[in-house]
Amino acid sequence: MDLKIVLLGPPGSGKGTQTERLVAEFGFTKISTGDLLREAVRNGTELGKQAKGFMDAGKLVPDDLVIGLIKEKLAGLKGGFLLDGFPRNLEQAEMLDAIADINLAVNLDVDEQAIVDRIAKRRSCKQCNEVYHLATKPSKKGGVCDKCGGELYQRTDDTEAVVRERLRVYKERTLPLTDFYKKRGILVNVDGQGEIDDVFDRTLKAIKKSRS
Repeated sequence: MDLKIVLLGPPGSGKGTQTERLVAEFGFTKISTGDLLREAVRNGTELGKQAKGFMDAGKLVPDDLVIGLIKEKLAGLKGGFLLDGFPRNLEQAEMLDAIADINLAVNLDVDEQAIVDRIAKRRSCKQCNEVYHLATKPSKKGGVCDKCGGELYQRTDDTEAVVRERLRVYKERTLPLTDFYKKRGILVNVDGQGEIDDVFDRTLKAIKKSRS
């Protein structure tokens, strides 16, 4: 399926999981800006050298460099692709418009409190990084990893205060993208709550319906 998709949704909405499943289902190429940056730096390309300077200084890589990497990737690409983690704001969306003909934006719609519960109740193993959830996937022995016996802990970026701040930034910077793509007539909203398989089924149906 020759689709060029942007996947939208707040932090914790399950975009990463759905991206992997959509790539497997349709054979899309996943374009991750993080992967592109690391590859460019590793290969020592001109854009990679420029990006490395910002990354080494702990600064955000400028949008024009990121767009340049995406443009390079698209130049040799055939078939559909799915953008992972880009665009994050209106400025990036407009820059993307200039180099790619996006024909579908899928928005995973998840209630804010559900996201807080989903993330703030996560616990990770200090030894093997296995992830648990106090409500939906608790360890058999509270506070202890079932796989390796390591201690479970809450990552600092999984606390409720941090999650709510990430959601605030998302609503301010990224949520306006839904209107941006709605005005272009290519936005589809998908209920992102519930079991992963159910969300995937709804996402598939929304994509297929949009192309019929």
